[in-house]
Amino acid sequence: MRATKFIPTNEPVLDGKEKQYALDCFKRNWISAGGYYTEQLEKKFARYEGVEYAVTCSNGTAAIHLALAALGIGPGDEVIIPDFTIICSASMTILAGAKPVLVDVDRYWCIDPEKIEEKITSRTKAIMPVHMYGNPANMEPILRLAKKHNLYVIEDACAAHGAMVGKHKVGSMGHINCFSFYASKNMTSGEGGMVVTNDKKLAERARMLKSQAFEKPRFIHRMLGFNYRMTDLQSAIGLAQLEHLPKKVARRRKVAAIYTKLLQGSSDFELPSDPPWGKSTFWMYSLLVKQTFGRTRDEILDTLPSKGVGCERFYTSMSQQPVFIKGGDARYPDVRGRYPVSHDIAPRGFYIPSGLGLTLAQQGYVVKSLLSLKK
Repeated sequence: MRATKFIPTNEPVLDGKEKQYALDCFKRNWISAGGYYTEQLEKKFARYEGVEYAVTCSNGTAAIHLALAALGIGPGDEVIIPDFTIICSASMTILAGAKPVLVDVDRYWCIDPEKIEEKITSRTKAIMPVHMYGNPANMEPILRLAKKHNLYVIEDACAAHGAMVGKHKVGSMGHINCFSFYASKNMTSGEGGMVVTNDKKLAERARMLKSQAFEKPRFIHRMLGFNYRMTDLQSAIGLAQLEHLPKKVARRRKVAAIYTKLLQGSSDFELPSDPPWGKSTFWMYSLLVKQTFGRTRDEILDTLPSKGVGCERFYTSMSQQPVFIKGGDARYPDVRGRYPVSHDIAPRGFYIPSGLGLTLAQQGYVVKSLLSLKK
């Protein structure tokens, strides 16, 4: 049996004032960078996060690059990142001129605080915890370590809008923190991103750097910047999404709870759960397949779409990325270390349809189709 319509891993839900705000941009004849909606999105996103400053940018990757640049991190510096993460954690560190240093992850797929201190050197300037697939990293011991060693903390919350560590939203605890508004995220503007901080100087520096490092008088430059601006048209869509973000986060958690209930009778998968220190948004409902299922993760990925069900593999560990194994650049991370948790979960992990618009019938079909693949 095949679903009458293919069920993708995710798709945006635009059920607020997205169209109204976007049309208003046309009426105002202001669709480029800056403008009313950019100002409103920055103001209200900062309020949502409980921070002083928010600076829009072109995407989450750009947000990470801006955060590193705003902190002045560059050649000769090291930034500690998780081995299990998406490539931009490493690539933006390298493009900033610094060297990423890899640390294994915990059972919730985020950087393991107990393994960080041994990687700190005199060149270490920052720790970059990544809140993976909506799971919050264990921030309290990370913040203590950073304070002890006088290091910056850059939270990569690009996939975790609304996740919590205790009473704190992820993205509100580090010195400067990053979000993505890509189409699959809990809130989207198609493309887009945000840098948030409580430090006025960091906010001002990020704002300047994202726009070619323009100063006054214009076209006089004391440093080099980037073109990482987000348009007012994108901000209009983002603002409409932000207005419903708490509802969207609650819906993600509901989708996850339904999947967990439907799968609890199977012992062939490790299911996601909240960590003791916080609440996940379960941005993507992610599973680890066990040997008892009789099929590998890649066999599942090759077969499940034929039943009309989308699925996607986990990120590949940084220490197993061909570009870094090949070497050739002194800034590339050392891939010779041991990362047992990362190397265990990366080849076993995948996620299934997790969109906000999923029906109960669709979730039931997804689970039935998945379990039918068991050998």
